[in-house]
Amino acid sequence: MITNKTFDEIQIGDTARMERMLTKQDIDGFGLLSGDMNPTHFSDEYAQMLLSRHKLVGHSMWGGALISSLLGNDLPGPGTVYQSQHFDFHNAVELDDTLIITVTARSKNAVDGTVVFDCRAVNQRGEDVITGIARVKAPTNKPTDAGSPYATMQLHHKTAFKRLIDYVDDWDPIPVAVCHPCSKEALEGAVDSARANVIDPILVGPEAKIRALAESLKLDISPYRVMDALHSHDAAVKAVALCRSGEAEALMKGSLHTDELMSAVVPSATGLRTERRISHVFVMDVPTYPRPLFITDAAINIYPTLEDKIHILKNAIQLAHALHIPQPKVAILSAVETVNPKIPSTVEAAALCKMADRGQIEGALLDGPLAFDNAISKEAALIKGIHSPVAGEADILLAPDLEAGNMLAKQLAYLGRADSAGIVLGARVPIILTSRADSAEARLASCAVAAAFAHHLRQDQQVKRSLQG
Repeated sequence: MITNKTFDEIQIGDTARMERMLTKQDIDGFGLLSGDMNPTHFSDEYAQMLLSRHKLVGHSMWGGALISSLLGNDLPGPGTVYQSQHFDFHNAVELDDTLIITVTARSKNAVDGTVVFDCRAVNQRGEDVITGIARVKAPTNKPTDAGSPYATMQLHHKTAFKRLIDYVDDWDPIPVAVCHPCSKEALEGAVDSARANVIDPILVGPEAKIRALAESLKLDISPYRVMDALHSHDAAVKAVALCRSGEAEALMKGSLHTDELMSAVVPSATGLRTERRISHVFVMDVPTYPRPLFITDAAINIYPTLEDKIHILKNAIQLAHALHIPQPKVAILSAVETVNPKIPSTVEAAALCKMADRGQIEGALLDGPLAFDNAISKEAALIKGIHSPVAGEADILLAPDLEAGNMLAKQLAYLGRADSAGIVLGARVPIILTSRADSAEARLASCAVAAAFAHHLRQDQQVKRSLQG
Protein backbone atom coordinates (compact mmCIF):
# COMPACT_ATOMS: atom_id res chain seq x y z
CA MET A 1 0.00 0.00 0.00
CA ILE A 2 1.34 3.45 -0.95
CA THR A 3 1.50 5.86 2.01
CA ASN A 4 3.20 9.11 2.98
CA LYS A 5 3.36 11.80 5.67
CA THR A 6 1.83 15.11 4.73
CA PHE A 7 3.26 18.46 5.77
CA ASP A 8 0.70 18.72 8.60
CA GLU A 9 1.54 15.20 9.87
CA ILE A 10 5.30 15.67 10.00
CA GLN A 11 6.68 16.51 13.44
CA ILE A 12 10.13 17.96 14.16
CA GLY A 13 12.38 15.00 15.02
CA ASP A 14 10.53 12.48 12.83
CA THR A 15 13.10 10.04 11.43
CA ALA A 16 13.25 7.41 8.70
CA ARG A 17 16.02 4.84 8.35
CA MET A 18 17.21 2.25 5.83
CA GLU A 19 20.20 -0.07 5.36
CA ARG A 20 21.73 -1.07 2.05
CA MET A 21 24.84 -3.07 1.13
CA LEU A 22 26.81 -1.97 -1.93
CA THR A 23 26.91 -4.82 -4.44
CA LYS A 24 28.57 -5.20 -7.83
CA GLN A 25 25.09 -4.96 -9.34
CA ASP A 26 24.62 -1.53 -7.70
CA ILE A 27 27.94 -0.28 -9.07
CA ASP A 28 27.22 -1.53 -12.59
CA GLY A 29 23.67 -0.19 -12.61
CA PHE A 30 24.56 3.22 -11.21
CA GLY A 31 27.41 3.58 -13.67
CA LEU A 32 25.15 2.81 -16.62
CA LEU A 33 22.39 5.14 -15.45
CA SER A 34 24.67 8.04 -14.51
CA GLY A 35 27.22 7.63 -17.29
CA ASP A 36 30.03 7.75 -14.73
CA MET A 37 32.30 4.95 -15.96
CA ASN A 38 35.36 5.92 -13.89
CA PRO A 39 37.41 2.67 -13.93
CA THR A 40 38.05 2.81 -10.16
CA HIS A 41 34.40 1.73 -9.83
CA PHE A 42 34.77 -1.31 -12.08
CA SER A 43 38.39 -2.56 -11.87
CA ASP A 44 40.30 -3.75 -8.80
CA GLU A 45 43.52 -2.88 -10.60
CA TYR A 46 42.49 0.74 -11.19
CA ALA A 47 41.19 1.08 -7.63
CA GLN A 48 44.59 -0.08 -6.38
CA MET A 49 46.61 1.99 -8.90
CA LEU A 50 44.75 5.29 -8.57
CA LEU A 51 43.27 5.21 -5.08
CA SER A 52 45.49 2.69 -3.22
CA ARG A 53 42.42 0.64 -2.31
CA HIS A 54 42.11 -3.12 -2.39
CA LYS A 55 38.39 -3.12 -3.27
CA LEU A 56 36.22 -1.47 -5.86
CA VAL A 57 34.98 1.95 -4.79
CA GLY A 58 31.33 2.82 -5.27
CA HIS A 59 30.10 6.07 -6.76
CA SER A 60 29.83 8.77 -4.07
CA MET A 61 26.42 9.81 -5.35
CA TRP A 62 25.12 6.25 -4.91
CA GLY A 63 24.85 7.09 -1.22
CA GLY A 64 23.23 10.40 -2.15
CA ALA A 65 20.69 8.54 -4.26
CA LEU A 66 19.82 6.37 -1.25
CA ILE A 67 19.08 9.51 0.77
CA SER A 68 16.87 10.73 -2.07
CA SER A 69 15.04 7.40 -2.18
CA LEU A 70 14.41 7.48 1.58
CA LEU A 71 12.87 10.95 1.29
CA GLY A 72 10.79 9.96 -1.74
CA ASN A 73 9.63 6.55 -0.51
CA ASP A 74 9.30 6.90 3.26
CA LEU A 75 9.57 10.36 4.79
CA PRO A 76 7.78 12.41 3.62
CA GLY A 77 7.13 9.76 0.94
CA PRO A 78 5.23 9.86 -2.37
CA GLY A 79 4.44 13.42 -3.45
CA THR A 80 7.73 14.83 -2.12
CA VAL A 81 9.39 17.45 -4.35
CA TYR A 82 13.07 18.35 -3.93
CA GLN A 83 13.92 22.03 -3.43
CA SER A 84 17.62 21.82 -2.58
CA GLN A 85 20.26 19.39 -1.31
CA HIS A 86 23.71 19.87 0.20
CA PHE A 87 26.13 16.96 0.74
CA ASP A 88 29.52 16.64 2.42
CA PHE A 89 31.40 13.41 1.58
CA HIS A 90 33.68 12.05 4.30
CA ASN A 91 34.66 8.49 3.36
CA ALA A 92 34.51 6.27 0.30
CA VAL A 93 32.04 3.41 0.00
CA GLU A 94 33.77 0.14 -0.90
CA LEU A 95 32.24 -2.99 -2.38
CA ASP A 96 30.25 -4.92 0.30
CA ASP A 97 30.10 -1.92 2.64
CA THR A 98 26.70 -1.40 4.28
CA LEU A 99 25.33 2.11 4.57
CA ILE A 100 22.85 3.08 7.28
CA ILE A 101 20.86 6.04 5.96
CA THR A 102 18.82 8.35 8.20
CA VAL A 103 16.79 11.48 7.49
CA THR A 104 15.44 13.57 10.39
CA ALA A 105 13.01 16.49 10.20
CA ARG A 106 14.81 19.61 11.43
CA SER A 107 12.39 22.46 10.67
CA LYS A 108 9.14 23.28 8.86
CA ASN A 109 8.05 26.37 6.93
CA ALA A 110 4.28 26.79 6.87
CA VAL A 111 4.49 29.60 4.32
CA ASP A 112 5.79 27.46 1.44
CA GLY A 113 5.13 23.95 2.83
CA THR A 114 8.78 22.95 2.91
CA VAL A 115 10.57 20.76 5.44
CA VAL A 116 14.33 20.72 6.10
CA PHE A 117 15.85 17.31 6.85
CA ASP A 118 19.22 16.42 8.34
CA CYS A 119 20.66 13.62 6.18
CA ARG A 120 23.33 11.16 7.23
CA ALA A 121 24.93 7.98 5.88
CA VAL A 122 27.30 5.92 8.02
CA ASN A 123 29.01 2.63 7.18
CA GLN A 124 29.03 -0.59 9.19
CA ARG A 125 32.07 0.66 11.11
CA GLY A 126 30.15 3.70 12.34
CA GLU A 127 32.15 6.10 10.13
CA ASP A 128 30.41 9.07 8.53
CA VAL A 129 30.22 8.66 4.77
CA ILE A 130 27.79 11.47 3.89
CA THR A 131 26.23 14.28 5.91
CA GLY A 132 24.01 17.00 4.55
CA ILE A 133 20.76 18.94 4.53
CA ALA A 134 17.78 18.51 2.22
CA ARG A 135 14.92 20.96 1.75
CA VAL A 136 11.82 19.41 0.23
CA LYS A 137 8.25 20.43 -0.42
CA ALA A 138 6.18 17.92 1.53
CA PRO A 139 2.98 16.42 0.10
CA THR A 140 -0.33 17.88 1.19
CA ASN A 141 -2.57 14.99 0.11
CA LYS A 142 -2.71 11.32 1.06
CA PRO A 143 -2.73 8.65 -1.70
CA THR A 144 -6.14 7.06 -2.12
CA ASP A 145 -5.75 4.47 -4.91
CA ALA A 146 -4.27 1.72 -2.73
CA GLY A 147 -5.50 -0.99 -5.12
CA SER A 148 -3.58 0.25 -8.14
CA PRO A 149 -1.28 -2.35 -9.73
CA TYR A 150 1.37 0.37 -9.92
CA ALA A 151 1.68 0.27 -6.12
CA THR A 152 3.99 -2.73 -6.35
CA MET A 153 5.88 -1.75 -9.51
CA GLN A 154 9.36 -1.02 -8.24
CA LEU A 155 12.92 -2.25 -8.48
CA HIS A 156 13.54 -4.51 -5.50
CA HIS A 157 17.05 -4.81 -4.17
CA LYS A 158 18.00 -8.47 -4.13
CA THR A 159 17.47 -9.58 -0.53
CA ALA A 160 15.89 -13.03 -0.94
CA PHE A 161 19.19 -14.89 -0.60
CA LYS A 162 20.18 -12.90 2.47
CA ARG A 163 16.85 -13.82 4.04
CA LEU A 164 17.43 -17.49 3.17
CA ILE A 165 20.88 -17.46 4.76
CA ASP A 166 19.59 -15.61 7.83
CA TYR A 167 16.73 -18.14 8.08
CA VAL A 168 19.12 -21.03 8.81
CA ASP A 169 21.66 -18.96 10.75
CA ASP A 170 20.62 -20.20 14.20
CA TRP A 171 20.41 -23.89 13.25
CA ASP A 172 23.14 -26.46 13.64
CA PRO A 173 25.04 -27.00 10.37
CA ILE A 174 24.01 -30.11 8.49
CA PRO A 175 26.59 -32.74 7.45
CA VAL A 176 27.02 -32.59 3.67
CA ALA A 177 28.88 -35.01 1.40
CA VAL A 178 30.72 -32.74 -1.05
CA CYS A 179 31.42 -34.86 -4.12
CA HIS A 180 34.79 -34.31 -5.85
CA PRO A 181 35.60 -30.72 -4.74
CA CYS A 182 38.63 -30.53 -7.01
CA SER A 183 38.17 -27.07 -8.51
CA LYS A 184 38.58 -23.62 -6.99
CA GLU A 185 34.85 -22.89 -7.13
CA ALA A 186 33.79 -26.24 -5.68
CA LEU A 187 36.21 -26.20 -2.74
CA GLU A 188 35.72 -22.52 -1.93
CA GLY A 189 31.93 -22.95 -2.07
CA ALA A 190 32.05 -25.76 0.48
CA VAL A 191 34.47 -23.94 2.79
CA ASP A 192 32.58 -20.63 2.58
CA SER A 193 29.33 -22.39 3.52
CA ALA A 194 31.07 -24.13 6.40
CA ARG A 195 32.50 -20.84 7.67
CA ALA A 196 28.98 -19.39 7.52
CA ASN A 197 27.90 -22.25 9.81
CA VAL A 198 25.42 -23.60 7.25
CA ILE A 199 27.04 -26.98 6.49
CA ASP A 200 29.59 -29.36 7.97
CA PRO A 201 31.31 -30.63 4.81
CA ILE A 202 32.70 -34.11 4.22
CA LEU A 203 35.10 -33.68 1.30
CA VAL A 204 34.93 -36.80 -0.89
CA GLY A 205 37.53 -37.15 -3.64
CA PRO A 206 41.23 -37.77 -4.31
CA GLU A 207 42.65 -36.65 -0.96
CA ALA A 208 46.08 -35.59 -2.22
CA LYS A 209 44.49 -33.49 -4.96
CA ILE A 210 42.04 -31.82 -2.56
CA ARG A 211 44.77 -30.97 -0.03
CA ALA A 212 47.09 -29.60 -2.72
CA LEU A 213 44.27 -27.42 -4.08
CA ALA A 214 43.44 -26.15 -0.60
CA GLU A 215 47.09 -25.26 -0.01
CA SER A 216 47.31 -23.38 -3.31
CA LEU A 217 44.15 -21.41 -2.42
CA LYS A 218 45.33 -20.86 1.18
CA LEU A 219 42.18 -22.55 2.48
CA ASP A 220 42.33 -24.24 5.87
CA ILE A 221 40.46 -27.55 5.51
CA SER A 222 41.86 -29.11 8.69
CA PRO A 223 38.47 -28.82 10.52
CA TYR A 224 36.75 -30.95 7.89
CA ARG A 225 36.69 -34.67 7.25
CA VAL A 226 38.27 -35.80 3.96
CA MET A 227 37.28 -39.17 2.45
CA ASP A 228 39.72 -40.44 -0.16
CA ALA A 229 38.39 -41.58 -3.55
CA LEU A 230 40.19 -42.76 -6.66
CA HIS A 231 38.39 -40.50 -9.15
CA SER A 232 35.17 -38.59 -9.70
CA HIS A 233 33.01 -41.69 -10.29
CA ASP A 234 34.34 -43.34 -7.14
CA ALA A 235 33.72 -40.08 -5.26
CA ALA A 236 30.08 -40.06 -6.44
CA VAL A 237 29.51 -43.62 -5.24
CA LYS A 238 31.11 -42.93 -1.84
CA ALA A 239 29.30 -39.62 -1.35
CA VAL A 240 25.95 -41.26 -2.10
CA ALA A 241 26.80 -44.06 0.36
CA LEU A 242 27.37 -41.45 3.09
CA CYS A 243 23.88 -40.13 2.45
CA ARG A 244 22.32 -43.62 2.43
CA SER A 245 23.90 -44.42 5.78
CA GLY A 246 22.70 -41.19 7.37
CA GLU A 247 26.20 -39.79 7.92
CA ALA A 248 25.35 -36.95 5.53
CA GLU A 249 22.00 -35.15 5.24
CA ALA A 250 22.68 -33.57 1.86
CA LEU A 251 24.78 -34.19 -1.23
CA MET A 252 26.73 -31.38 -2.92
CA LYS A 253 28.04 -31.44 -6.49
CA GLY A 254 31.71 -30.55 -6.88
CA SER A 255 33.79 -30.47 -10.04
CA LEU A 256 32.18 -33.36 -11.88
CA HIS A 257 29.42 -33.44 -14.45
CA THR A 258 25.85 -33.52 -13.18
CA ASP A 259 25.13 -36.71 -15.17
CA GLU A 260 28.01 -38.50 -13.42
CA LEU A 261 26.72 -37.50 -10.00
CA MET A 262 23.12 -38.42 -10.81
CA SER A 263 24.16 -41.82 -12.20
CA ALA A 264 25.18 -42.72 -8.65
CA VAL A 265 21.96 -41.25 -7.21
CA VAL A 266 19.31 -43.00 -9.34
CA PRO A 267 19.94 -46.78 -8.86
CA SER A 268 17.24 -48.20 -6.60
CA ALA A 269 19.53 -50.63 -4.79
CA THR A 270 22.49 -48.35 -4.07
CA GLY A 271 21.27 -44.82 -4.77
CA LEU A 272 18.95 -42.31 -3.14
CA ARG A 273 15.68 -42.88 -5.03
CA THR A 274 12.31 -42.63 -3.28
CA GLU A 275 8.76 -43.26 -4.50
CA ARG A 276 8.71 -39.66 -5.79
CA ARG A 277 10.24 -38.62 -9.10
CA ILE A 278 13.47 -36.62 -8.84
CA SER A 279 13.27 -33.02 -10.04
CA HIS A 280 15.23 -29.78 -9.96
CA VAL A 281 14.22 -26.37 -8.60
CA PHE A 282 15.91 -23.06 -9.31
CA VAL A 283 15.38 -20.60 -6.47
CA MET A 284 15.79 -17.20 -8.14
CA ASP A 285 16.48 -13.86 -6.46
CA VAL A 286 15.20 -11.44 -9.12
CA PRO A 287 15.77 -7.70 -8.55
CA THR A 288 12.45 -6.81 -10.22
CA TYR A 289 10.37 -9.30 -8.21
CA PRO A 290 9.54 -8.91 -4.50
CA ARG A 291 9.88 -12.56 -3.43
CA PRO A 292 11.96 -15.65 -4.22
CA LEU A 293 10.85 -17.24 -7.49
CA PHE A 294 10.98 -21.04 -7.82
CA ILE A 295 11.34 -22.39 -11.38
CA THR A 296 10.90 -26.11 -11.97
CA ASP A 297 11.95 -28.31 -13.71
CA ALA A 298 14.85 -26.82 -15.62
CA ALA A 299 17.56 -29.47 -15.27
CA ILE A 300 16.35 -33.07 -14.84
CA ASN A 301 13.06 -33.98 -16.56
CA ILE A 302 13.25 -33.19 -20.27
CA TYR A 303 9.66 -33.73 -21.41
CA PRO A 304 7.67 -34.45 -18.23
CA THR A 305 4.33 -36.22 -18.51
CA LEU A 306 1.27 -35.18 -16.52
CA GLU A 307 2.18 -37.79 -13.90
CA ASP A 308 5.75 -36.46 -13.78
CA LYS A 309 4.45 -32.92 -13.27
CA ILE A 310 2.46 -34.05 -10.23
CA HIS A 311 5.73 -35.19 -8.61
CA ILE A 312 7.61 -32.09 -9.76
CA LEU A 313 4.92 -29.89 -8.22
CA LYS A 314 4.85 -31.80 -4.95
CA ASN A 315 8.63 -31.49 -4.64
CA ALA A 316 8.51 -27.72 -5.20
CA ILE A 317 5.60 -27.25 -2.80
CA GLN A 318 7.45 -29.20 -0.11
CA LEU A 319 10.48 -26.97 -0.63
CA ALA A 320 8.33 -23.86 -0.29
CA HIS A 321 6.95 -25.21 3.00
CA ALA A 322 10.50 -25.84 4.20
CA LEU A 323 11.31 -22.20 3.44
CA HIS A 324 8.35 -21.03 5.52
CA ILE A 325 5.95 -20.31 2.66
CA PRO A 326 2.89 -22.12 4.05
CA GLN A 327 0.66 -21.82 0.97
CA PRO A 328 2.77 -21.08 -2.11
CA LYS A 329 1.08 -19.76 -5.23
CA VAL A 330 1.82 -21.94 -8.25
CA ALA A 331 1.56 -20.68 -11.83
CA ILE A 332 1.47 -23.48 -14.40
CA LEU A 333 3.09 -21.92 -17.45
CA SER A 334 2.25 -22.17 -21.11
CA ALA A 335 2.34 -19.81 -24.09
CA VAL A 336 -1.29 -18.76 -23.53
CA GLU A 337 -3.72 -18.45 -20.66
CA THR A 338 -6.59 -20.43 -22.23
CA VAL A 339 -6.98 -24.18 -22.64
CA ASN A 340 -6.15 -25.16 -26.22
CA PRO A 341 -6.22 -28.86 -27.21
CA LYS A 342 -3.46 -28.14 -29.76
CA ILE A 343 -1.10 -27.07 -26.94
CA PRO A 344 -0.76 -30.07 -24.59
CA SER A 345 0.73 -28.01 -21.75
CA THR A 346 -2.52 -26.02 -21.46
CA VAL A 347 -4.57 -29.22 -21.11
CA GLU A 348 -2.14 -30.58 -18.49
CA ALA A 349 -2.31 -27.27 -16.61
CA ALA A 350 -6.10 -27.50 -16.44
CA ALA A 351 -5.88 -31.11 -15.25
CA LEU A 352 -3.39 -30.20 -12.51
CA CYS A 353 -5.64 -27.39 -11.28
CA LYS A 354 -8.64 -29.73 -11.14
CA MET A 355 -6.53 -32.30 -9.25
CA ALA A 356 -5.72 -29.57 -6.72
CA ASP A 357 -9.43 -28.78 -6.41
CA ARG A 358 -10.07 -32.47 -5.63
CA GLY A 359 -7.31 -32.66 -3.01
CA GLN A 360 -4.88 -34.73 -5.08
CA ILE A 361 -2.29 -31.94 -4.86
CA GLU A 362 -2.26 -30.19 -1.49
CA GLY A 363 -0.51 -27.33 0.28
CA ALA A 364 -0.62 -24.70 -2.47
CA LEU A 365 -2.84 -22.50 -4.63
CA LEU A 366 -2.65 -23.54 -8.30
CA ASP A 367 -3.71 -21.71 -11.43
CA GLY A 368 -3.04 -22.32 -15.09
CA PRO A 369 -2.48 -22.24 -17.87
CA LEU A 370 -0.88 -18.83 -17.41
CA ALA A 371 1.52 -17.08 -19.75
CA PHE A 372 4.68 -15.86 -18.05
CA ASP A 373 3.61 -12.20 -18.02
CA ASN A 374 0.32 -13.05 -16.32
CA ALA A 375 2.10 -15.19 -13.74
CA ILE A 376 4.44 -12.48 -12.52
CA SER A 377 2.65 -9.20 -13.39
CA LYS A 378 -0.67 -8.28 -11.82
CA GLU A 379 -0.89 -5.41 -14.30
CA ALA A 380 -0.62 -7.80 -17.27
CA ALA A 381 -3.24 -10.08 -15.74
CA LEU A 382 -5.67 -7.18 -15.17
CA ILE A 383 -5.22 -5.96 -18.74
CA LYS A 384 -6.18 -9.42 -20.01
CA GLY A 385 -9.09 -9.66 -17.59
CA ILE A 386 -7.58 -12.52 -15.59
CA HIS A 387 -8.89 -12.63 -12.01
CA SER A 388 -6.79 -15.06 -10.04
CA PRO A 389 -5.18 -15.24 -6.58
CA VAL A 390 -2.01 -16.52 -8.29
CA ALA A 391 -1.63 -14.14 -11.24
CA GLY A 392 1.03 -11.51 -10.56
CA GLU A 393 2.00 -13.10 -7.25
CA ALA A 394 3.40 -16.50 -8.18
CA ASP A 395 5.94 -18.16 -5.90
CA ILE A 396 6.43 -21.27 -8.07
CA LEU A 397 6.56 -21.41 -11.87
CA LEU A 398 5.98 -24.88 -13.33
CA ALA A 399 7.58 -24.92 -16.78
CA PRO A 400 6.01 -27.04 -19.55
CA ASP A 401 9.36 -28.76 -20.24
CA LEU A 402 13.07 -28.56 -19.45
CA GLU A 403 13.92 -26.38 -22.45
CA ALA A 404 11.41 -23.69 -21.50
CA GLY A 405 12.39 -23.79 -17.81
CA ASN A 406 16.11 -23.68 -18.50
CA MET A 407 15.85 -20.78 -20.95
CA LEU A 408 13.61 -18.86 -18.56
CA ALA A 409 15.99 -19.30 -15.63
CA LYS A 410 19.04 -18.31 -17.67
CA GLN A 411 17.30 -15.28 -19.18
CA LEU A 412 16.48 -14.05 -15.70
CA ALA A 413 20.09 -14.66 -14.63
CA TYR A 414 21.86 -13.03 -17.56
CA LEU A 415 19.41 -10.35 -18.70
CA GLY A 416 17.53 -9.76 -15.45
CA ARG A 417 20.63 -9.88 -13.21
CA ALA A 418 18.99 -12.54 -11.01
CA ASP A 419 20.96 -14.81 -8.72
CA SER A 420 20.00 -18.48 -8.65
CA ALA A 421 20.35 -21.32 -6.18
CA GLY A 422 19.90 -24.86 -7.45
CA ILE A 423 18.64 -27.93 -5.63
CA VAL A 424 17.44 -31.41 -6.63
CA LEU A 425 14.54 -32.91 -4.68
CA GLY A 426 12.69 -36.20 -4.60
CA ALA A 427 15.71 -38.17 -3.37
CA ARG A 428 16.37 -39.28 0.21
CA VAL A 429 18.37 -36.10 0.78
CA PRO A 430 18.49 -32.73 -0.98
CA ILE A 431 21.15 -32.48 -3.68
CA ILE A 432 22.96 -29.17 -4.09
CA LEU A 433 23.81 -28.37 -7.70
CA THR A 434 26.15 -25.43 -8.21
CA SER A 435 27.74 -23.99 -11.33
CA ARG A 436 31.16 -22.45 -11.95
CA ALA A 437 29.29 -19.28 -12.96
CA ASP A 438 27.52 -19.02 -9.59
CA SER A 439 28.46 -16.18 -7.27
CA ALA A 440 29.73 -16.97 -3.76
CA GLU A 441 26.38 -15.78 -2.38
CA ALA A 442 24.48 -18.06 -4.77
CA ARG A 443 26.54 -21.09 -3.70
CA LEU A 444 25.92 -20.22 -0.06
CA ALA A 445 22.21 -19.77 -0.78
CA SER A 446 22.05 -23.24 -2.38
CA CYS A 447 23.51 -24.69 0.80
CA ALA A 448 21.06 -22.67 2.91
CA VAL A 449 18.12 -24.02 0.87
CA ALA A 450 19.40 -27.58 1.34
CA ALA A 451 19.88 -26.99 5.07
CA ALA A 452 16.32 -25.70 5.44
CA PHE A 453 14.98 -28.69 3.51
CA ALA A 454 17.05 -31.16 5.54
CA HIS A 455 15.72 -29.68 8.78
CA HIS A 456 12.20 -29.93 7.34
CA LEU A 457 12.76 -33.62 6.60
CA ARG A 458 14.00 -34.12 10.18
CA GLN A 459 10.79 -32.61 11.54
CA ASP A 460 8.65 -34.77 9.26
CA GLN A 461 10.47 -37.90 10.43
CA GLN A 462 10.04 -36.89 14.08
CA VAL A 463 6.30 -36.41 13.55
CA LYS A 464 6.01 -39.82 11.85
CA ARG A 465 7.90 -41.52 14.69
CA SER A 466 5.71 -39.86 17.32
CA LEU A 467 2.55 -40.98 15.49
CA GLN A 468 3.90 -44.53 15.18
CA GLY A 469 4.86 -44.55 18.86
